[in-house]
Amino acid sequence: MTEHSIGGKVQTGIAGFDHIAFGGLPRNRNTLVAGTAGSGKSVFGLQFLFSGATMDDEAGVLVAFEEPPGDLMQNVRTFGWDLEKLVRERKLAVVDATATVDDEATVAGTYDLSALLVRIEAAIRAVNAKRVVLDSVGALFTQFDDGGLVRRELHRIGARLRGLGLITISTAERVEEDGGIGRFGVEDFVADNVIVLRNRLDGERRRRTMEIVKLRGGPHYKGEYPFTIDLEEGIAVIPLSAIQLSQKSSTERMSSGVAELDEMCGGGLYRDSIALVSGATGTGKTMLVSHFLKAGFDAGERVLLFAAEESKEQLARNAAAWGIDFGKAERDGLLKVVCRLPETMGLEDHLIHMRRDIAHFKPMRVAIDSMTALERASSMKSFREFLIGLVTNLKHLGVAAMLTTSSAMLSVTESATEIHISTMTDTIILLRYIEISSEIRRGVTVLKMRGARHERAIREYTIDGTGMKIGATFRNIHGILGGSPTYMFTPGLGHDVRAPDRHNELA
Repeated sequence: MTEHSIGGKVQTGIAGFDHIAFGGLPRNRNTLVAGTAGSGKSVFGLQFLFSGATMDDEAGVLVAFEEPPGDLMQNVRTFGWDLEKLVRERKLAVVDATATVDDEATVAGTYDLSALLVRIEAAIRAVNAKRVVLDSVGALFTQFDDGGLVRRELHRIGARLRGLGLITISTAERVEEDGGIGRFGVEDFVADNVIVLRNRLDGERRRRTMEIVKLRGGPHYKGEYPFTIDLEEGIAVIPLSAIQLSQKSSTERMSSGVAELDEMCGGGLYRDSIALVSGATGTGKTMLVSHFLKAGFDAGERVLLFAAEESKEQLARNAAAWGIDFGKAERDGLLKVVCRLPETMGLEDHLIHMRRDIAHFKPMRVAIDSMTALERASSMKSFREFLIGLVTNLKHLGVAAMLTTSSAMLSVTESATEIHISTMTDTIILLRYIEISSEIRRGVTVLKMRGARHERAIREYTIDGTGMKIGATFRNIHGILGGSPTYMFTPGLGHDVRAPDRHNELA
């Protein structure tokens, strides 16, 4: 048994799938992978063969019924899979059944697939194969009159391959994303395991999901799981609902980059915590992120910034206005800035790329500016799944993170709660505009901090050439967070709220 074989199951090499399948696909079983055009059926099968040959030293056989084998192998070269090389190394054998199907298109009645089975068995013996992919069995049904005959013959081929101790994957096309498993309504009955790939139009974007409908011989996670097709990994499943809450928690504190904010948080942020900064445009969210990152690279820590709205040059220019040198931190290898527009890809792809960037750079701190930009480019369900996957990955790695989200000008916690980010973050910092005596001022408060006491006051802050300056608590005013501050007279305290000197404040 190879290192990728677990409890009678064999790992497919498809990232995330083996997790939701509790170890992979069972040996001596036939698996049907069904989906509409473009859902990734052929990629699934070819990735299974490539992984077996390169990771487990298990040779395979590809039987092509619909698309010529040369075209199939050429299509996956973009993933770095050189299947032609595997053929030369006798780790992969190819059976071209496309010509056979065309030649026999007019045959009906007593025709069987015995000759094809002989060819498949010869290919298996030639490379001592352990894995077989039949792509796509639906082509047989379109060529022959008797669907019952084809079903019988496929059942016979499947039984024969199981008898040889092989793992077989058959692909079949569906007409619709919901409804019957296969186009002809019988394909799934000849399979031990059934996997459905879906490629739905979600808003203006395609969203792929995978569901294990049945898996004989072992348990599996139920429901649909998002996946993407990535140039580096091929098919990558994101098993969000199967994530285990088993991460450790640190009691070590770290600086937010602003000393007064650390005081408001009871001594700083926790080393592995997720902080959310919510505020209207211009309140200083990106500035606070810059302070957070500076505190990291000043301490010799690697920090990673994901920017969704501004370029690297613009971020560096803005940071320089607050006395923060991004360029030097990058040259020292302590800062990496990744700028990607949310609209360039789906959130599943963003998550895969972000996890890869984190794994390669190995930062101690990560900042994402902003989550609102990512949310606008997806559906609510897709965004929440993305958020769960991202936050869980950061917590398992013990990486501190600061996320930003935009809110309305004068309302309180609208953006922080309506998109459910608040339930997945440990600390929420609110930055707010406050109108007092026809003057716009700014206030900051720590709305939430898990596992620690924190200051509940609303403090005024200003922005100057060194960044954020947090001052005293607003007094004799209530209704600030509601967006309608009103004076409240207290005997002995008066009601004057003095405005600080703003001559050096940056807009």
